[in-house]
Amino acid sequence: MIEVRQLVKRYGDKTAVDQLEFTVRPGEVTGFLGPNGAGKSTTMRVILGLDAPTSGSARVNGRRYREFAAPLQEVGALLEARSIHPGRSAVSHLSALALTHGIPRRRVAEVIELAGLAAVARKRAGAFSLGMGQRLGIAAALLGDPQTVILDEPVNGLDPEGVLWIRNLLTGLAAEGRTVFVSSHLMGEMALTASKLIVIGRGRLLADTTVAQFIRDAGGHSVKVVSGDPARLRELLLGPGVEITGAAGSEELEVVGLTARQVGSVAADHGIAVYELTPRSVSLEDAFMSLTGDAVDYHGTTTAALTSTLRSAS
Repeated sequence: MIEVRQLVKRYGDKTAVDQLEFTVRPGEVTGFLGPNGAGKSTTMRVILGLDAPTSGSARVNGRRYREFAAPLQEVGALLEARSIHPGRSAVSHLSALALTHGIPRRRVAEVIELAGLAAVARKRAGAFSLGMGQRLGIAAALLGDPQTVILDEPVNGLDPEGVLWIRNLLTGLAAEGRTVFVSSHLMGEMALTASKLIVIGRGRLLADTTVAQFIRDAGGHSVKVVSGDPARLRELLLGPGVEITGAAGSEELEVVGLTARQVGSVAADHGIAVYELTPRSVSLEDAFMSLTGDAVDYHGTTTAALTSTLRSAS
């Protein structure tokens, strides 16, 4: 379990993390989301003892990281995959880590196989592609068979097969009862992998919830129905857990709490003409953008806006 309590981290006049508080529990994959500059990497660095908090605390299984006698066997982490001596091979890098932590040599062979590095195990890490370097970093994180795994952008540079491997690895680790805390900008992967979300913006907590609830809060799943008798259809559809909206005088209704099949069946049973029946779903990316829009420090310019600006300037 990871417990962050009233965490504050300042660098001079800049507050990177501001009164942040959350808990990451074992047995589930927890996604850590936020725009660039939100404080995700800083939070992870504090959890791993790489930065000291200005105030507050970050503990793993009730202890600060520096209190672990053999930290690699307690917490496996990947923050920067390329922080490996380029002249070392995968085997020599992992063997050195194993030696300093009293980890058996056979474990090196196990994680090399697990990470799909057997074919390049004795090649210099400096010649690795970004994806292979990422696999080596994950192998190092898993070397001590830790109960807690913290990964920052683990799918960065991986090909589709590697992305699928990471997805299955993370869900498998969680199924074994481990604590899995993962930062990523890939919303599609988080939607498929994580069951819990911690979302921050400008160093503050914005959401601490499940993926399903996060999407529901942003609009979730609804059905657009255009009918010849919207008032009567509304009366027939209303019930516990059902919400219906629609402008007065409009034939269109937005229904939350029923599927398109259920809406269509009710209309057909009562002879109400339906001209359109469209399921709508809010994606995790949509929900994330809606929540964090005001917490983004850097906004790009759309092509249309850029073209308009250039035309005005000319």
